[in-house]
Amino acid sequence: MSNTVSFSDYMCRSIDVLEQTMKDVALGEALESAINSICEALSKGLPLLICGNGGSASDAQHIAGELVGRYLKERKALNVICLADNAAVLTALGNDYGYDKVFSRQVEAYGCSGGVLLGLSTSGNSANVVNAFIEAKRVGLTTISLTGAGGKLKDMADIPLSTPSTYTPFIQQAHLCIYHYLCQEIETRMASE
Repeated sequence: MSNTVSFSDYMCRSIDVLEQTMKDVALGEALESAINSICEALSKGLPLLICGNGGSASDAQHIAGELVGRYLKERKALNVICLADNAAVLTALGNDYGYDKVFSRQVEAYGCSGGVLLGLSTSGNSANVVNAFIEAKRVGLTTISLTGAGGKLKDMADIPLSTPSTYTPFIQQAHLCIYHYLCQEIETRMASE
């Protein structure tokens, strides 16, 4: 996409990606599986760990905030940890182990069999998220990826959630809709427990 498109053209292209995402039957089924897996883990007191880089780190923080706090309903706080939140841990791990290990080391620390790891990556290839998935498999976590159209994570995840775009801003816009729906459904189901 060039830098000289009109706002109207930009919005039309964005809406096209959202419409394709909305009509993706396989995504809808995978999203239901993701919600069920997360609710099952949380109902047992097991953690939902979330990670991502850059804008995806902010999205991971957003999701954790909605679920530890509240999305729309008053309910019990949920056991959700954003692995991008602790600057001291991130910088220590980056310094001592390398940036590719900043999430996998935390999965080793906080993960447990039956828990869930949600990894966000627009490319699907973020090395530190990929390494977190490798560690999650070793520990016994269910893995859910939230990606664009491709990348390694889509094939590595137990439950891949992907959007039909390779353009980062449109992927992130679709991700926002997906994870708001995810938060709404998790909250609704967990609030009834």
